[in-house]
Amino acid sequence: MDIDFNKIRLFSASLILSCILLACGENENREKTSVTSQSAKSETDEKNRSEKGVVLFFGNSLTAGYGVEADESFPALIQKRIDSLGLPYTIVNAGISGETTATGLNRIDWVLDQQNISIFVLELGANDGLRGLPPEQTKDNLKAIISTVREKQPSAEIILAGMMVPPSMGQEYGKKYNRIFPEIAKEAEVDLIPFLLDNVGGIDSLNQDDGIHPNPAGNKIVVENVWSVLSGKLNK
Repeated sequence: MDIDFNKIRLFSASLILSCILLACGENENREKTSVTSQSAKSETDEKNRSEKGVVLFFGNSLTAGYGVEADESFPALIQKRIDSLGLPYTIVNAGISGETTATGLNRIDWVLDQQNISIFVLELGANDGLRGLPPEQTKDNLKAIISTVREKQPSAEIILAGMMVPPSMGQEYGKKYNRIFPEIAKEAEVDLIPFLLDNVGGIDSLNQDDGIHPNPAGNKIVVENVWSVLSGKLNK
């Protein structure tokens, strides 16, 4: 029997080509599957983020976490607690060092335009007090910020963080300043953290060398002060 080697070579070449095409097809399918899986994961992650409520902390260096690591600020510590409890909320830290109630009022519109907010925690006024600004001015600015939040994000819950000035600011000034926060809470009908730095302010071991900003241990206590009010607003 004569063997047609040309036919054998042609068959072998066809078989090799078929295997190559099949392999390419499998690789392409795997790549498509991988891309599809990654896309689905991204969409799931984005959906999970969009389904979470936003708790926005609007404040100064106390909120920003001046002098401590980013994960040691009290908003970051609250995020860790929320995550550990499986609560569907994301913390947004909108604190800026040096912020006064006046500069906060100037930037509140921009902040509110960035995301829908479930809970708005207002922590401003400390720098006003340390600069000896008129308490009436501080009160007006805080109320204006609250009004803006209600106008632009009417469904957001609002919590006001109360502050107190040190005795060095004078007894008369201290009386006027310290009472504006409970007055605002009553007049504007918002929840009040009586004193953000309760059991922290004035205690050397819980503050940095400046005697003003909490150290990591101090921030852990601030978390409890905030949590005592915030926790009642968080829904599972």
